[in-house]
Amino acid sequence: MSIEIMWLGHASVMIQSDETVIYIDPWKVTPSLSKADVILLTHDHYDHYSEDDIVMLSSQSTRVVAPMKTPLVSDTIAVGDVISMNTFSVQAVASYNIEKDFHPKENGWVGYVVAIGGKKIYHAGDTDRIPEMKDIRVDLVLLPVGGTYTMDAKDAREAIKDLEPLHVIPIHFGDIVGSRHDAEQLLDVENSKIHILNPGESFMLE
Repeated sequence: MSIEIMWLGHASVMIQSDETVIYIDPWKVTPSLSKADVILLTHDHYDHYSEDDIVMLSSQSTRVVAPMKTPLVSDTIAVGDVISMNTFSVQAVASYNIEKDFHPKENGWVGYVVAIGGKKIYHAGDTDRIPEMKDIRVDLVLLPVGGTYTMDAKDAREAIKDLEPLHVIPIHFGDIVGSRHDAEQLLDVENSKIHILNPGESFMLE
C-alpha cells in the first residue's frame, strides 16, 4: 500500500491512504482538501491548534486527538498512549525543548508515531533533539529544522542519526521562522533520503 504524505506548509501535514485521511497540526490549509478522519494536534500554540482549520476539515465523524482538553478535542492523549483505529494506530511520544522555554517537558505536549499500511511515520512536533528519539524507529520522519522554537538544521542532522529513518521530510520552516536553506542543510546526511517539499507537494511512501 502506498501512503501519501503531503506537506501543507509550516508543521501541517496530511497523511492519506486508500481508506484514511489524517491531518497533523493543520494551519492555513485550503478548503479544497479532503475531510479528515482524524486530526492530530501536538500542542495548543496558535500555529498548531487552529480552530478555524479544525472546523473546516472536520465532518461529524472526525476524531480530534490532542494532549489538552478543549471543546473541539474528542480524544485526549498523553506521552506513551496508543489509540488504535480501524486502519491505523497512533502513539503519542515526547516533544519538548531542552534549553528553551517555549515547549517545556512538563506541559506534556507530544509528537506522534502513526502506523498505517505497514509503515510508521513520525511527526516530531515542536521539539529539540531529545534523548527519547533514540528509541523511535520508523520509516519516515517529519522533522522541524527552523530553529528558534525547535531544533535547527544542525541539531536535526544529529537527530536523524539517532532515529535512523529511511526517509526524512523537513518541516517547520518557511513561515514564522526558518527557510528552505535550513532544510537544504540536511541534503548530505548519510543513510537517509531527504525529501524537501513545497507546500502542497507530496511524497509517496511505498
